[in-house]
Amino acid sequence: MKPSHLVCTAAALALTAGAAAAQDRSNWPSSFTMGTASQGGTFFVYGSGVANLISEELGVSGAAEVTGGPMQNMALVHTGEAAFGLTTLGPARESIEGQNPIAPGLAMDNACAMFPMYETPFSITALSSSGIESISDIPDGARIGFGPAGSTSDTYFPAMLEELGVNFERRNGGWDDLGGQLQDGLLDVIAFAAGVPVPAVSQLEVQTDVNIIEFTEEEQAKIVEAFPVAGFDIPADTYTTLEEPARAVSMWNFAIANCDLPEDFVYAATEVVMSDNERMMNIHRSAATTTVENWDKNNVLPWHPGAARWFNENGASIPDDMIHGG
Repeated sequence: MKPSHLVCTAAALALTAGAAAAQDRSNWPSSFTMGTASQGGTFFVYGSGVANLISEELGVSGAAEVTGGPMQNMALVHTGEAAFGLTTLGPARESIEGQNPIAPGLAMDNACAMFPMYETPFSITALSSSGIESISDIPDGARIGFGPAGSTSDTYFPAMLEELGVNFERRNGGWDDLGGQLQDGLLDVIAFAAGVPVPAVSQLEVQTDVNIIEFTEEEQAKIVEAFPVAGFDIPADTYTTLEEPARAVSMWNFAIANCDLPEDFVYAATEVVMSDNERMMNIHRSAATTTVENWDKNNVLPWHPGAARWFNENGASIPDDMIHGG
């Protein structure tokens, strides 16, 4: 074949491939939303970054949505009001079992795993001026901010502190708002369940002196036995306040997708997120664990077929019985 014919043939193949790619997108949504949480929390920063990244790379209009966090995101993704969302495996399990307070009795089983995010540490912050340096220092009737109503923090942290014998007044709100209330003396403590560094805590450190309060070994063991969490150490370099790792507990977070989304769309979105971890780290440092090898941390959600295909092509071994429709 003459060179000119080779060029023409290559051009024709390229045009055919381009047309096929365009045709493959015919069932893709024209836009999408990503359910996150309140501003000032890690879910919002991480989810906003992921939504922007997917939108830019795939050429599909998309944006993050401020929500009440994991429980609401499970509901939004289950119904299809949001294509994607972020959740924590504890609230995800409760939602699948019909225990989501947004719709009690409804099994939210149409939200599928998309990719692992990071562990959510449960940590406590107080102003240094309060004199609170340990959980046992928290006074009776302390005003404690637990984040947005229905969030992972609000769902589990009050029960954890009750398990440890703490008596408190429960307050809810966005993390930025609660951080302002702590600084103004309207709260005694904030009990955070969010990926570290928590933006609201980092901001507080700039403005005032704070204490990052860790669990004792005995407190940690008691909570691990009573709740679906694991032991975790907050690295010393997470906050300027810390001089050594802080003992805590944690729960895994996963991004989720509506199970009815086209397989090739979710495959492409998963590839955008998972193919460049350095880019994800630029969104938030917690994305250090948004890696293929952490696929096995999900023992709750069915996998979306598109996400499962990408992971299995890249070193995972997700079994068929863990894939939606498999």
